[in-house]
Amino acid sequence: MTTVGLLYPGHAAEDDFPRTEILLDTDIRLPLFSTETGEGAYRTDALREQGAAARIAEGVEELRLAGAEALVWASSGGSFGLGWDGAHEQIAALARTAGLPASSTSFGFVHAVREVGAARVAVAAPYPEDVTGLFAQFLEVGGVEVVAAASGGAATAAEAAAWGPDEVKRLVREADDPDAEVVLVPDTALHTTAYIPELEELIGKPVLTANQVTVWEGLRLTDRRTWAPTLGTLFATREPVLRQLEPKGIEVRE
Repeated sequence: MTTVGLLYPGHAAEDDFPRTEILLDTDIRLPLFSTETGEGAYRTDALREQGAAARIAEGVEELRLAGAEALVWASSGGSFGLGWDGAHEQIAALARTAGLPASSTSFGFVHAVREVGAARVAVAAPYPEDVTGLFAQFLEVGGVEVVAAASGGAATAAEAAAWGPDEVKRLVREADDPDAEVVLVPDTALHTTAYIPELEELIGKPVLTANQVTVWEGLRLTDRRTWAPTLGTLFATREPVLRQLEPKGIEVRE
């Protein structure tokens, strides 16, 4: 059995993770602890508060007792909102507290883009434009070129959690660009697990969504590979193309 512990901000789309367990159809387990979110708004100050080390650490002991072999901070904005260096410090603190390998959804996106063999991406984010811009900056520092972006204008995680497939599909179509090799859909508050292949069929290229990437990143930390095409191209890549993030730098390399 492989167990990846998830630290998830509040309550929005956490039901995506039990669904993912079913779709993986293996001995993978994804215990989840819901952290306090504070205001839950898509603003820089609120995102930084959400990602504070003390908030994230609240669930560490419970996940350790659940048998977690690695931990993932299952938040996009609560990690990239701190900037590249701040997000590194956040995850280093989590790893020290837990005594386990740790990462976050934002770093997962950088790794996952490389996994599918891409370098140029489009971003379809439910956030306001300024927050989408922060995510784009984070990706660029990580060596991922952002060629296009679209913002949905949601003000809170609760608002994004109420979106259905039609809203997400519309945003993905709007964001897609001929130069983009893959489209990224950040925000773990969005329900996307049930229809990732539909999104990929819609635009004819890989789509990486936050909850999908979060699980994949946790499995990467445990060196666990699994074949699950119902979760999209990311889980249907038979030969890994993993490139690790430098612990204190901005380079992504073989």
